[in-house]
Parts: sequence; C-alpha cells; structure tokens
Amino acid sequence: MITSTMQDRPLGIRHIFDYGRRVYAGSKVFTFDGENAREATFAEVGDRADKLAAALSRLGIGEGDRVGTFCWNNQHHLEAYFAVPCMGAILHTLNIRLFPEQLAYVINHAEDKVIIVDASIAPLLARVRHQLTTVEHIITAGEGDVSELGDTLDLETLLAAEDVGYTYPEIDERAGAAMCYTSGTTGNPKGVMYSHRSSYLHSFAVVGAHALALNQHDRLLLIVPMFHANAWGLPYAGWMVGSDFVMPQQFLQAELLAGLIESTKPTFSGAVPTVLNDLLHNRPKTDMSSLRLVICGGSAVPASLIEAFDQTFGVPVLQGWGMTETSPLAALAWVPKGTPPQEEMEWRVRTGRVLPGVSMRLCDDTGKELPWDGEALGEIEVAGPWITGAYYKDSAEEKFHDGWLRTGDVGTIEPNGFVHLSDRAKDVIKSGGEWISSVDLENTLMGHEAVLEAAVIGVPDEKWDERPLACVVRMEGSQVAAAELGAFLEGRVAKWWTPERWAFVAEVPKTSVGKFDKKVLRAAYASGELDVESLG
Repeated sequence: MITSTMQDRPLGIRHIFDYGRRVYAGSKVFTFDGENAREATFAEVGDRADKLAAALSRLGIGEGDRVGTFCWNNQHHLEAYFAVPCMGAILHTLNIRLFPEQLAYVINHAEDKVIIVDASIAPLLARVRHQLTTVEHIITAGEGDVSELGDTLDLETLLAAEDVGYTYPEIDERAGAAMCYTSGTTGNPKGVMYSHRSSYLHSFAVVGAHALALNQHDRLLLIVPMFHANAWGLPYAGWMVGSDFVMPQQFLQAELLAGLIESTKPTFSGAVPTVLNDLLHNRPKTDMSSLRLVICGGSAVPASLIEAFDQTFGVPVLQGWGMTETSPLAALAWVPKGTPPQEEMEWRVRTGRVLPGVSMRLCDDTGKELPWDGEALGEIEVAGPWITGAYYKDSAEEKFHDGWLRTGDVGTIEPNGFVHLSDRAKDVIKSGGEWISSVDLENTLMGHEAVLEAAVIGVPDEKWDERPLACVVRMEGSQVAAAELGAFLEGRVAKWWTPERWAFVAEVPKTSVGKFDKKVLRAAYASGELDVESLG
C-alpha cells in the first residue's frame, strides 16, 4: 500500500464553528419574541459560545460529560450547539414534548450533569426535577417562573463573568458530539450518539447541490425543533455556509409564523406536515414569495399538500426522509432529470432518492436482499458514515442486520435509487394475505377537499384477519360522510383497499415529534372509545 501524503486533520464541529464565525462573521441570527426579532451576528454568537464553554468548564464539565438543553429554537440554543461539543462535552438535546416519565428516563440514562433550560418552559422540567439522579446544575435562560426548579444559575450572569477566547481542546473525530433520543413510540426512547465526524460529513451532504444547496444567500427559518435529530442537521450546515437563521422559539401558530415569514423573508425552511397544513388553512394569503424551498418530513407528505403550496403560495415543498438514527437526512425527493411535467408529482410524493454517502438495500423477512425493481416489497436497511451502528447503552440487536440499520420502514426501491415507503413495519395492514399501505390510503384521503387529516390503522376482522379503519378529521364546517369518502377512493386505490370501517375524530393524536401516533388510535379502538361506522 502506498501511503497518502495528505494531512490527517480531524473532521469535526470545531472546524464548522471556527470557519463560520470567521468567514461569515456578519451573517445573522434572528430570534423572534412573538412581536419582534432581536438579532446577533455570527461573530457575536461565536463569542458568546466561547463564554458558555468557559462557564461550563468552571462548573466542572469536561470531555465526555453530557450537557442537556431543554430549549426552544433560539440563539442561546445555537450557542450551546457549538460550545458543548467543541469543548469536548456531549450536547444532549431534550425533547420538551416527552411525557414526564420518558423525560426523566432519558436524562438519567444519558447521565446529564448540567441542563440549560428556557425559563418559559421551566415548569415542564420541574415536574421531574426530584427524579434526576445525575444533574448537578440547572442553568436558566430568558424570562419565566423557575422557582419550582429549586437552586438554579442564570445564563447571562454566568456569561458575564467569562472572557472571549476559550481554548478548545483537540478532539478525536470519532468522539461523541451530540445525542438525541428517539421519540419512544414503543418502550423507552433509545439514545443515538452523533460523532464529530458524522456531523461534519452530514453537513457537507446537506449543503450540496444534490441535496438542499444551502449557501450564504439563504436565510433559514428553523421551524423543525432543535431537539429533533439536531434540527435535521440544519444548524451546522447553515452555519458552515453562512446562511442567516430565523429562530421562531415557541411562536409556531399560523398567524405568528405568517407574520414572521413576511417580516424576515426567509428563503428556506423545514417543517413537519402539520405545521404546513396549519399555515395553508389558517393563513392562505401569507406572502411567502421569499421562500425558494421548504423541506418537509417526519411523516409522509401528501400530494394534496404539495400541490396546495404550489398553487396557494408558489412555494415548492420537497419531501425528505430519514430518522434520528440517520442524522437524519438519507433521501430527498428531487424529480429525476428528463421527467415530463405531467409526471413530476408521481416522483415528488415518493419518499425520495437515496443521498450520496448513504448505502441502502431492501430485505425480506428472512434477511435476503431484494432487487431494486420498484416492485419487490421489503424492509429498508441503510448504512453509512452518518448512520448509527448501535444505540447508546442499549444493544437492541434486533435493529441491526450484518452491520446495517433496520429502519422498520417497508417499501420498494426503483432502479434509480428512488424509495417509496408503503408503511412502518408495525403499521402495515395484512388483509387476506395481501398488504395494504396505510400511508397510501392516508395520502389519498387527504386529497379530498373536506379532509384535514386521515390516519389509517389495521383492526381485527373475522373474514380477512385484518382490515383498515380510517380515522378522519374533517375540515372546519364540513359534514363529509364515510360513503362519500369511500366513493372518492374508487379508482384511486385498489378496490379491496377501501375501508369498511370509518371513524370521524376531532384530531389525530401525534407523537412528540409530530407524527401520527397510531398506537393511541389502536388502543382507543380496542377499548371501544372510537365511534366507528361501517359501510356495506
């Protein structure tokens, strides 16, 4: 072997941090307070990150220690994104929407030593304060009642006592940088530890022209929570190329978000479908002409939503796919070259084409690899430098197969690398020995003008073993009936897919990251809580 003469410098968040604060010192971070947006330059954010690292070091935080953040999307959360990993500690972004027992579990499981909390949501953390066995200090930021937390430290007071110019240590690129726990839809949440190397490589993938093409001219409206898979990697990617940031904090209601878009004129955003639906139906006259692209993920994006954003706002919605375990971006639904305009939507509603850097395969129940022919149905497995190879302190051997991550997603892969997911493995409906895709049924139903949301679950059936039950949220003022929706499905899905059972609900329950929580619906059906009507 002939050894390369290239320099062997570590790939890490420190390089992203140093590069962005120097080369794009004048780029800005805007934080919305519900009325106005205060601003700071990258240079100022970088200086404050230095001070935060020094303050944490003074509190006894060293390499490998976990620092939790219980915060909205705001400037001081971004400062922690850099200060904590660059000083060699590990950033643990805490999901503020977890149930108390899950929140206490992840903090104790990660062994967080310090937690930075927004004062406005301090009562949520206070509910579990007495259960936390490893937390030595709680740092509060902003305004709010923090009295229930007991002894706390004020963030601004800590920063005021420190100087700019913290001396960061050299860190191995494979060292842990940040961690995030899965949403815990079944059992306890599982921890995923991102390395400096994985975060660095994922950032380069995100900014590429084949992905999101982020650059210094972009202004990112960061709607996706910073506690959810590092906000899809956008904070590191955007900082690296000098994009401005618009941080909405807790002000995600349609009226406030619409005003923020009109006043700050972002060019790019990322959000789950429920947020986009809220804007569409409650603020359809919003001027969104500044937006060149919105990436949407977390759950399947229906064609009706993509089409409505095109027609109402003139804004393209790009479907993305990934998981906490994949850092998270693994596929994006860019339309293949040469596609006729009338066929573009067929590709835009698919899950997406696998990104460079991610290896993907399709396997059947026995583990046998299946062809990329757009027909073979199996479980998607992935591998790559920003894909987790294990969970933190949890073997979960059933989630891995010969070094590949089993995603739990069932679907097909086209010869050109385009994935089309039919379902989660636990949600797919097997009726009379044949598969029914709950995702395809949901997306088709949400194409009806009277349907706001639709979630489909499998329920026991004496004749067919299992049949679909459609749980539908009507548009405000609509009285659309099950028979009309059943007729709407004719010609749009296989005839035998059409549900016989229907339930109209006030809302579809969501997980802590905005996905449909079908286990809640299944439990409600089993207990007789759903008002179910039958057709035929």
